[in-house]
Amino acid sequence: MSSPGTARRAIRRTVTATVTALALLTGGGALAALTAVGLDVATAPPAAAVENTLARTPQMGFNNWNSTHCRAEFNEAMVKGIADIFVSQGLKDAGYTYVNLDDCWALPNRDAAGNLVPDPVRFPNGIKAVADYVHAKGLKFGLYSSAGTKTCDTLGFPGGLGHEQQDANLWASWGVDYLKYDNCNNTGADAQQRYKAMGDALRNTGRPILYSICEWGENQPWTWAAGVGNSWRTTGDISDSWSSMIGIAHADQNLAPYASPGAWNDPDMLEVGNGGMTDTEYRTHFSLWSELAAPLLIGSDLRTASAATLAILKNTDVIAVDQDPLGVQGTVLSNTGGLVVMSKPLADGSRAVTLTNETTAAKTVSTTATAAGIGGAPSYTLKDLWSKATTTTTGAISATVPAHGTVMYRVTPSTPISLPAGLHRLGDLAWTSATNGWGPVERNHSNGETGSGDGRTLTIGGTAYASGLGVHAASDVRYHLGGTCKRLTVDVGVDDEAGNNGSVDFRIYRDATLVADSGVRRGTDGPAHLSADLTGGSDLRLVVTDAGDGNSYDHADWADAKVACGNGPATGSHALGDLAWTTVTNGWGPVEHDRSNGEAAAGDGQPLTIAGTVYPKGLGAHAASAITYYLGGTCTTLTTDVGVDDESGSRGSVVFRILADGTAVADSGTVTGSGGAVHLTAPLTGAYELTLQVTDAGDGNTSDHADWSAPTLTCA
Repeated sequence: MSSPGTARRAIRRTVTATVTALALLTGGGALAALTAVGLDVATAPPAAAVENTLARTPQMGFNNWNSTHCRAEFNEAMVKGIADIFVSQGLKDAGYTYVNLDDCWALPNRDAAGNLVPDPVRFPNGIKAVADYVHAKGLKFGLYSSAGTKTCDTLGFPGGLGHEQQDANLWASWGVDYLKYDNCNNTGADAQQRYKAMGDALRNTGRPILYSICEWGENQPWTWAAGVGNSWRTTGDISDSWSSMIGIAHADQNLAPYASPGAWNDPDMLEVGNGGMTDTEYRTHFSLWSELAAPLLIGSDLRTASAATLAILKNTDVIAVDQDPLGVQGTVLSNTGGLVVMSKPLADGSRAVTLTNETTAAKTVSTTATAAGIGGAPSYTLKDLWSKATTTTTGAISATVPAHGTVMYRVTPSTPISLPAGLHRLGDLAWTSATNGWGPVERNHSNGETGSGDGRTLTIGGTAYASGLGVHAASDVRYHLGGTCKRLTVDVGVDDEAGNNGSVDFRIYRDATLVADSGVRRGTDGPAHLSADLTGGSDLRLVVTDAGDGNSYDHADWADAKVACGNGPATGSHALGDLAWTTVTNGWGPVEHDRSNGEAAAGDGQPLTIAGTVYPKGLGAHAASAITYYLGGTCTTLTTDVGVDDESGSRGSVVFRILADGTAVADSGTVTGSGGAVHLTAPLTGAYELTLQVTDAGDGNTSDHADWSAPTLTCA
């Protein structure tokens, strides 16, 4: 009954993190998951990616730890040899970029000036010479440290705690492009402060250094690390076994709402080729990491890699899924009896679908194009990304999958498809065409300069936005709607990166009809809110023009752009727990239907009970939690009793909030385990999205088992 604590084992290699509950998305397929919510929806959506322009797709490279640990063979010659192999074996051409050192590269003590000193036996010419060699190959170079007094190896090399700027400056002078920052010997200091200190130090050097946070998922870094680093470990270390690999995959499958270009969930290095799994299992490993938009860091000894290992690591079709510029992490569509289906939206409008058989005998695993979020086309091309076979289907997606195997398809509709029911962020959808006056159109970032991914957080008049499009006049971005969508809402304006310069006009077209026009917006203006009727439209067109005075500094933002498509629940009253949610996050185990939260396993709760009153219907959650539903603008009211479930005894203290389109419309105030139920009535007229939010009451989330009891949704 108790919630997870913060205790961890002393050695990072065996740490296991607590993760949020699995969200099995139904009804809208993978696209339904794109309306991502954070644990504090009203005030803290998923953080914008750190503004260092790096890792716009997940980083790819090599790390020596899994193959060499601290043995003597870890030295300058080995590292240079890896760089040579990247080029000679075509790994560089396949996208692998970073050659990274792990622990044990330094001496056990700093010098008299407090600087780190490379081990002169391992690296007789110093670290800069190795970095220069790697750079000469057209590759990038990475290094390792720990956010503690010492690193993780038992020999105890110096950590970076208290030396952040000194170390960052030294690494920048050596030409370091990547930092993996571990979590050992941290003396109990606050994780966010420790990792932010090094992130700030890296930025202060002026050198672009990719920042890989290796905090093991202990403090839910997915909720805060996006604004600090480029990736964050979500669990303890992987080991070369099926159970370790698939367990970590399960953990990461829960965290799709937190991934975006420049900010990735990191399930740890690849074990492909290390010998503890079969090639079938390694193909599953590589498939799932790519479906999860995970960093691909080779952890095997490339000097002795087999042809089969290299073939897995160089599968460019699978790599293309991982590196897709849309930057959306795949989500689980179904998970029944060890047969797991995932779908990942891709920038060209196709989907990557994985059919995984976690059992010990061959099984048929099936889904459909509709379940994958792209129903409605007359036919689909299925490309098997491992066998390379191409077939055609009218919607069925199925394969006989070997034990511990994965079949991975790229599913491409023969014609553009309608958007499924739901509230979709335009920055997360595939456009059909895009032209731009300066550099590329940027998803969820400002336009920036001419390079891809060089923009910043979308900001208009001091207001920052986590999602949208950054463009530059003259610009024209088009989406296929298919006649199913109702409304587009968006804030528009000249991005603050243009200073007080720039003047533009935003226009929204439904097919050929102008349905919204901002008029002239200048760099001195704040955001303007537009709402456009899309009913019946086949295509959406977003146009930005200059205001007749040329397009200098015309950096234009379509901020918080959301399109509502399809119908909500049918007319009448509904037990909310019987409807399919759009997204869900939960602080401990899964959200339960008609049961209390219980422990970490699904279905282990008890009847919903508040102060002795038993409720047959509802949802059992745990702070921090957020559950969203698509309403389609047709519902009027939600009523519910809320309280801390009796399974917590007198412990626990939470706050329940109901949000309509992101605005709080009902608030319980602090509710404790010693109190009774609180009745809430929330007006929802005209709202397209409903969010049920539970937060702790400022004292941590221990025992915060929160019940939404008898929640009843009324729709007109």
